[in-house]
Order: sequence, then structure tokens, then C-alpha cells
Amino acid sequence: MIMKSVLKYFVMVAVVAAAASCNQRELNTRVSNTTGWNYFDKKTTNFQANEGVGNVNPVGMIPIQGGTFAIGEQDEFLTAPRNNEKRSLTVSSFYMDKYEITNLNWNEYLHWLEFVFGPVAPELVDQARPDHKVWREDLAYNDPYEDNYFEHPAFSFYPVVGVTWEQAMTYCQWRTDRVNEMALINRGAIVVPPFNELQPTDDEAAKDEWEQRNPGYEMYSYEEVNPDDPEQTITMYRPSYEWIRDKFVFNTEKYLMDETYNPEFGKKPMKDSYDANRKVSIADGVFITGYRLPTEAEWEFAAYAPVSGDDGLTIEGKVYPWSGYHPRDMNKKNVGMMQANFVRGRGDMMGVSGALNDRRVITNPVDEFAPNDFGLYNMAGNVNEWVMDVYRETTSQEITEYNSYRGNIYSHPVLDENGKFEMDSLGRIKITWGKEDDLRDVLDGDFASLFDTDYPLDTTGIENLEAVKTDPTDILAPRITKKTRVYKGGSWADRIYWLNPSTRRYMDQDKCSSKIGFRCAMSTLGDQIPGTQVR
Repeated sequence: MIMKSVLKYFVMVAVVAAAASCNQRELNTRVSNTTGWNYFDKKTTNFQANEGVGNVNPVGMIPIQGGTFAIGEQDEFLTAPRNNEKRSLTVSSFYMDKYEITNLNWNEYLHWLEFVFGPVAPELVDQARPDHKVWREDLAYNDPYEDNYFEHPAFSFYPVVGVTWEQAMTYCQWRTDRVNEMALINRGAIVVPPFNELQPTDDEAAKDEWEQRNPGYEMYSYEEVNPDDPEQTITMYRPSYEWIRDKFVFNTEKYLMDETYNPEFGKKPMKDSYDANRKVSIADGVFITGYRLPTEAEWEFAAYAPVSGDDGLTIEGKVYPWSGYHPRDMNKKNVGMMQANFVRGRGDMMGVSGALNDRRVITNPVDEFAPNDFGLYNMAGNVNEWVMDVYRETTSQEITEYNSYRGNIYSHPVLDENGKFEMDSLGRIKITWGKEDDLRDVLDGDFASLFDTDYPLDTTGIENLEAVKTDPTDILAPRITKKTRVYKGGSWADRIYWLNPSTRRYMDQDKCSSKIGFRCAMSTLGDQIPGTQVR
């Protein structure tokens, strides 16, 4: 009896050990599985190997687990444009903003630009301002929106509009740099930028001391009325735009690529490093992959939220981001209320007085209405949203089977005559690309789009043909160009047809509207999303 118990005990131990060995990964970051040398060994080359630091939950974002789904038309509309044929594809996992970018978010961005660049390069701030005039409309009194929508706190949590695709992409880059900058500060790799140095001073000794600490740069000087004597002026000094652009503004690519860019380092040494002041690299897993606009496939996938049930199957044929096929809420508590902000019919923006069903004439706060199954708010109605893709009517006929996207440009940094990186106006590494790197037109099936129409039209007469490149057939030139971008989702001013996530429209990337906003996305690294496992 005792022997049987002992035998049973050893069998159980063997089973547990076997199970543990099955769950323990053979590959590790302690010792090389190919050379046998130890990692993190200061007695050797101190090679540093990190694992499992690729994915984080970015603030304000929802992890979207990717998968296969049916993209494209989900209903029959006889008069609809056939520009999004139904087909199956796979989307990798990614992160998506829970809410649309708000006026408050944008004003935080503007405040940073004004504080950093305002006195020395005000044009950079002006380039980022939303267009107030988008609220102007013939035969409509929208003056209160034009005067108040972007700045008044009553609209803080309303979606920002009047923003072009280009402005949205610049915001994504700014957000990436600020988040990575904060990550490095928290890691102890760099210190908080010296914002106090941007304050103007009339102290010449402070000016001289600053210029000694920053060789090659001079402070910007300007005259200001003396507050103690309005009839006199005093000379004020402030760091120059060139210094702010080159040295002060943190940019992720500049930090990683430019060895001469060396912001003030903190005091905490990096993990097991010979050099306590070495730069953080991508291998440290500190940097996020970067905010961007979602691709059209990602956006449509996120809007439909095709989450599988216990049987592993998803519901296909959804017409809207919410469950069911009706725009009104069928739950007893909110029966009859609209599930999104849109136009029911001519002149019906919000229902009748005393029984308002969506409560808004124009936009609504970004956290109103119920989220979809992924937890994303207002993926239909409120405002349309920019996506990254270049518009082509035939895109659905040429897409790849995974991570579909039209708009690839493979860029490279610009170097000056001395081989140093050139900076753009916002202190980022300037980029360029060749004709062979621009794939926005690839396989679009439209021969007319291959014509070069990116040049001015001469209307002065035939005598200037040699001086100015002209297009004598401009009236036939295509209006869909490499700068025409897709937007989706429907808005407060749209009929319900456009609330179907498969519908798509387009606008040039330098144009804006009171009906278009945006939200950011971010790619995942390694695991599809944290906590998921392959079954």
C-alpha cells in the first residue's frame, strides 16, 4: 500500500514536471541558443537581449484583436457607387482611439506649438489652426459655431473639425513625439526640456551666458514697449527659431538616427550598460510604434467589430456598428432613441421639441451614444473620419489579402552637403522619396491617372508654352489624384446610408469640412494584442 502511494507520488511529480517543461519556453534572453554565450555579461561584449516589451496599452486607446472579416458592401443599394466590392481579408491587431480627437485635444497641441514656436515662427502655429470658416454655409446662421466651436469650453469634448488630412497626420507625429519624450523622461534617459529658457528676458548677461552654452546659435532679439514707460522700448531676447528647431524640439527619428542630436541626459544609468549616458535604442522596447491614421481596412474592421461568439463564428451582414439592423434603440429603457447622430430626413436633425431623439443639431460630445462591441464610440454619425488611404474606385479589385492599404511611399532622410540630416520646419528629420518609391498609383487601372497633372495651368496665351508647363487638355484631367484621401463613417449632416461602415467618400488631403474629424490608430508589435494566445 505504501509502495503504491510512493509510486503515485512520483508519477504526479513527473507529470507536473513534464507539464512545466511544456509550458517553459526553450528560447530565452539569458543565454544564446546558437552560441552559448551569456547575454548581459559585462565581462564580454555585454550584448543586451530584451523580450516581451513590444506592446503597451497606449493611453486613450482600445486594443483591437485582428482577424478575417468580409469588407465591403453589406447591403443592397441600387443607386450606390460600386466602389467597395465585398471580399474577405485579414487585418492585423492594432490599437484605436476610443474617442474621436476633441477640440480640447487639439487645443493642447496648439498651446504647445504657440509656447514653443509662437514668438519666433508664428506661421507654424497658423498652419495647425482648424479652419473656422468650415461653419459658413449659404442661407444658414452658423456664426455662433464659427466664433466659438474651437475655443469655447462648452465644446471642449466635441470632435475637432475643419482639420485637413495633412494636419491630422502632423498631429499624429506630434503626439508620437510627446509620448516617446515622456517615456524617456520616465525612464531617466533624458530630462524634462528646459521650457523656462523659452521665456523672454531683457538681461544681456543672461543672453551672453546662453550663447556661450549654445555655440553656433544666437538669441533672437526684438523690441518691446517698456511697461514702466510706454514711450520707451526695451530689447528682449529669446532662443532663436534655429535653436528650438535643432536642439529643443524632441523628435523620435531625430533621437534614434542623428548621433549629433544629444538632449540633456538624466542621472539614472541604463540597465547593465557600460555608458550611463548612452541613448535608448529601439531594442530597449521603450518607444511606441507611433500614432497614425487608421487604414481604411482597419477603420472598417473596427467599426463593424466582428467579435466571434463561443462557437468561434462572427455575425456577418451587419449594416451599422451596433448590433441589429435598425438605427433606433430597441432596448426598453431607450426605445425609439437614435443610436447615432445623423439626419433622418429633410430638415430633421434631432427630432421634435420635448422628444429629441439624438439631441444634437450639429456634432455631439465624443462620449455620447453607446460604444460598439470593441468599445469604440461614434464609429457611425457625429463626424466622418479621415483614414490613411488614397482613394481609387477600383481599390477593391487590386488589394492584398491582408493589411490592405493604398498609399505606400518609401521615404528616406535628406542629407546636406556635409552628410548631416536636414531638419524640417518643425524640427523633424526631413524626408524625400523617388518616383520608384511612390506607390500611391500602383495597379489603379486608370490610365488617365498616369498623366502628370501636378503643374500650374498657363492661361496667358500660347506664347508662354516654353516658359510654363501647361496642360492643354486640363478639362479632361482626372480629379482623383495621389492626394485624394478616403473618409468614412457618416456625420451629423448625413443621411443614414453613409453610416454603413462600408461606404466611402473622398476629399483632397489639403481640404477640410465641418463634417470630418479623425481618430488615431497604432500598430501592435509581436503578439497580436497583449494576453492573446494561439489556440
